[in-house]
Amino acid sequence: MNRPTHAQESLPEPTTQLTEGWHCLHLYYRVRPNPKGVSLLAGREELISILDPNGPAAPERIQVSVVSGHRADFGIMMMDSDPLKLDAIVQAIRTCSLGEYLEPTYSFVSISEVSEYVPTVEQYAARLQHEGTSPDDPSYSAKVKAYEQRLPMMNKQRLYPEFPNWPVICFYPMNKIRHPMANWYQEPFSNRSAMMAEHATSGIKYAGRVSQLITASTGFDDWEWGVTLWGRSPEYIKDIVYTMRFDKASARYAEFGSFYIGYVMSTSDLCDHLRLT
Repeated sequence: MNRPTHAQESLPEPTTQLTEGWHCLHLYYRVRPNPKGVSLLAGREELISILDPNGPAAPERIQVSVVSGHRADFGIMMMDSDPLKLDAIVQAIRTCSLGEYLEPTYSFVSISEVSEYVPTVEQYAARLQHEGTSPDDPSYSAKVKAYEQRLPMMNKQRLYPEFPNWPVICFYPMNKIRHPMANWYQEPFSNRSAMMAEHATSGIKYAGRVSQLITASTGFDDWEWGVTLWGRSPEYIKDIVYTMRFDKASARYAEFGSFYIGYVMSTSDLCDHLRLT
């Protein structure tokens, strides 16, 4: 009998679970025309049950929205530790009574993460000194202590986010450019970190008006990141995207995919809006 080597014994057990964080799935559907006179009422109730955030098969997070524009009629965003639990929702929609009337038009697969550019407490302290705040300054210790207290909560929100109960949602994929004259991946980490710090500073100005979640998709989808924005009102989405495009990390190194803008509502209200009656 072959015995496992020491290296094999130390390998983790195969699993679909992440070491930390959740799987994330964005789905977009178009509603196909249904034959005149055909009632979709039974299928509507079935769809409401499938997408019920409190249902027995519900993932950790699920949110639906009506989508503006021709690319889709509605969108679903889901997160869970088990990717097959997310796919089970996809299959339930496909095989439900309304399945033949719901055409998938786009999907995006990603996972939650804590970015490598989120400073540790030590890096944050060093940044304060670099910006001119002396360690002898009473504000220095206060800022470092406040950041140390906030960091675990901020990282938890990045990995296991709560979805804001705000009316507007925007999603778009993005890459960092690999152009010979502007290759993000050939920049030293210190330069990349400084550019991302500038980018974060621009975003912080919209705290309370826009909430942002960045999910990683390298190896999972055609783009490297997915950006989900929730806004208290539509104009805040436009304002933050426009403002942050002037940051060097975006102006020189970013490319973007299609933008999907939607309006969050309950599944029942969604079905009413889509005339699924």
